[in-house]
Amino acid sequence: MASMLGRIVVGSSLFGFTLAQLPPQPTGITVLQSKFHENVTISFKEPQICETTPGVKSYSGYVHLPPGFLDDGPNGENQDYPINTFFWFFEARKNAANAPLAIWLNGGPGGSSMMGLLEENGPCFVGPDSKSTYLNPWSWNNEVNMLYIDQPTQVGFSYDKLTNGTATLNEDGDGFDVVPADFSNGVPEANLTFHVGTFGSQQLTKTANSTAQAAHAFWHFAQTWFAEFPHYKPADNRISLWAESYGGHYGPGFFHFLQQQNDKIANGSSTEKEAHYLHLDTLGIIDGLIDMVIQQESAISFPYNNTYDIQIYNKTLYEELMYNWTRPDGCKAKVQACQDSMKDKEAVFLSVSSAHKPNLTLPCNDAATNCAMHNFEQYLSLDHGWYDIAHPKADPFPAPHMHGYLRQATVLSALGVPVNYSEHSGAVAQGFSGTFDIIHGCFLSSIADLLDRGGVKVHLVYGDRDYACNWVGGEAASLAVPWSRAARFAEAGYTALLAPVDGVDGDGQEYAFSGMTRQLGNFSFTRVFQAGHEVPSYAPAAAHAIFSRATFDRDIATGLVPLTDELVTVGFRDTWNVRNVPPERPLPKCYVLKPGTCLPEVWEKVVNGTAVVRDWFVVDDKTNETDETNEDVVGEL
Repeated sequence: MASMLGRIVVGSSLFGFTLAQLPPQPTGITVLQSKFHENVTISFKEPQICETTPGVKSYSGYVHLPPGFLDDGPNGENQDYPINTFFWFFEARKNAANAPLAIWLNGGPGGSSMMGLLEENGPCFVGPDSKSTYLNPWSWNNEVNMLYIDQPTQVGFSYDKLTNGTATLNEDGDGFDVVPADFSNGVPEANLTFHVGTFGSQQLTKTANSTAQAAHAFWHFAQTWFAEFPHYKPADNRISLWAESYGGHYGPGFFHFLQQQNDKIANGSSTEKEAHYLHLDTLGIIDGLIDMVIQQESAISFPYNNTYDIQIYNKTLYEELMYNWTRPDGCKAKVQACQDSMKDKEAVFLSVSSAHKPNLTLPCNDAATNCAMHNFEQYLSLDHGWYDIAHPKADPFPAPHMHGYLRQATVLSALGVPVNYSEHSGAVAQGFSGTFDIIHGCFLSSIADLLDRGGVKVHLVYGDRDYACNWVGGEAASLAVPWSRAARFAEAGYTALLAPVDGVDGDGQEYAFSGMTRQLGNFSFTRVFQAGHEVPSYAPAAAHAIFSRATFDRDIATGLVPLTDELVTVGFRDTWNVRNVPPERPLPKCYVLKPGTCLPEVWEKVVNGTAVVRDWFVVDDKTNETDETNEDVVGEL
């Protein structure tokens, strides 16, 4: 299940490790000791890469939590490992001192937020040479301070214990497996299919294995960073959290935990010394997996019936899968029983060492797990993109240039990181798999609690070409949120999402019809046209408009109406009447640092050494090469 879980929501290739030679020794690092906690430190530097807008600064670094720091958890967590959480903070391009802040998290579980930064909504994109960058005009830091975090530990540039190791192609042929190695007798020579590097320990017990555990670590990170990072002292202390994919778990779970801690701080019951109240403002979820039971049926129906008229499943397969899911004692019933067994239990109780786990063994057995994943396996056997039904399985979009960029020694040195980059942590994915976190069903109620308390805005955004977390399931989840105004929200109509062509809302601007939005007060659901899983990559203007309007208290559909509790959209009861024309299907383009982009016959040439590779793309094979001076160009190995 772990590899399948990783594929579901990470937002890029499975176990895609981008490992260079061992990283250079970090230099120019500022280290600050926490004023409130012994042995807690913040280390950082100013990278001076990616965000090159004059006068706009960024800082990359770590919050370092010592072993035992999370032992205050409700289940007596045994955190016998250090947590070194990587962040990259970007000032707003406009009026940073008075701008609010938004946090971005990719999903996974185990996916790095550098994907969001460099492929979706960050200040820069990486050029096709995988070395240079260019500014993103739709960057979310145009008006908002942005904080990208790799979490939980062992994800991306975050680590527990520095560990040398090797990475080789996994048995599925779509990514790399990392194994710790002893380099005391020398570092092995790397090639296109064998990489070496330094990263986290790869031990399952040395990182979080549930959303609740990750939320606990995230809260401690936030307590340290917001109170003590010296380059963030804004006049506007609002904090928003935007999360993608498995962020459907992370977002509600994290904000719910932070709200609980705020309650304890407010009533004086917090056991955390010098705890700081965090001003929670907006929760955004993009193509999120919020509830497996509610959303899984759409994994069967969407390949059969979608607004692009791309029929991936024939009627026979569709009816077979739907019968197996809905029949008495079928797959839905098994997954529901597993979810019910975890009801009213904090997900932290599901830790590997938890005494509560045996109580879940019977309902949350392999049969329930396999049922949850079976429909995905059917889809993966066909030649359609996991994150875009209109693309091939070997999907060339978003362009994977970031992988080559993040393996450059100059980039690692600029960031001040002691580890090589890993797009996805297998240890985290396996750990979450073992605790059945993907099936846990508390996240709809967490959203309801945030809405009913008032003050926190919640906005759901789904690209309508995504399969993994498709909009049909997302809409079902939006209607299943059990808040006090659920019936009235369901009665609200859909209205057109209008995105300004030049990025600025206002009279006289040119707008594009970019999707459909249902909204009631602080809660909205939006279907974005012609967008796959990573919505900001496909529809940057629409994504930026939604983000900006949510942050600055405007209606999501137009940005022209001030937000009030009584704001309600008017229009169609559903959006199936709006049909789409699929784009031209792109051809696969093999990028060797992301094997999932490669057709099997092309990857075979990479393995046997006959492929010609330039800027990490396969451009030809040596058997057809006539120019003897035209050598392989693969960058830094």
